[in-house]
Amino acid sequence: MLQVIKMSADRFDEVITESEKKIKRHVIESIVEDQPGVLQKIAGMFARRGFNIDTITVGKSIQQGWSKMIITVVGDDSVLEKVEKQMNKLIETFKVNTITENDGIIRELCLVKVNLTKKDAKDEILNYANVYKNKIVDITAKTAVIEIMGEPAKIDSFVDLVKPYGIVDISRTGITAIRRG
Repeated sequence: MLQVIKMSADRFDEVITESEKKIKRHVIESIVEDQPGVLQKIAGMFARRGFNIDTITVGKSIQQGWSKMIITVVGDDSVLEKVEKQMNKLIETFKVNTITENDGIIRELCLVKVNLTKKDAKDEILNYANVYKNKIVDITAKTAVIEIMGEPAKIDSFVDLVKPYGIVDISRTGITAIRRG
């Protein structure tokens, strides 16, 4: 299948296939019961239906007894529609919404440990961190740990920039999101 990758300025890269279906990352917000086994049921539903969870974050909501779950899934609009329908069928699910980049704030946290063994690496990495408004959370003679918070595209861009120095380790939280207004 012929694929053309269209790099966009925002964080959601699109892949356009021969059938002109737009494959993109969808952000799904769901309010679910705060009970043991709910995450397993939702993950099981994804597996049974052949959907892949790209990222998932779960935490307490402001309503006691409920949790807020943010799931990202990659696919065209029909995949999003199927995921929403299946999630709405689950008894433990109270509400399912899609958050777009236009109506929501989408963020991720990342910790990157980078080698400082190359000559001038320390100064250059500190400059990059400063330009990106990142935070150095640990530094030794051999490594630096940088905290990056922002849109996933910003994180990807920073990671690509420091890759030549040697990434020792990386830890990403997954996407979280909230509606504007």
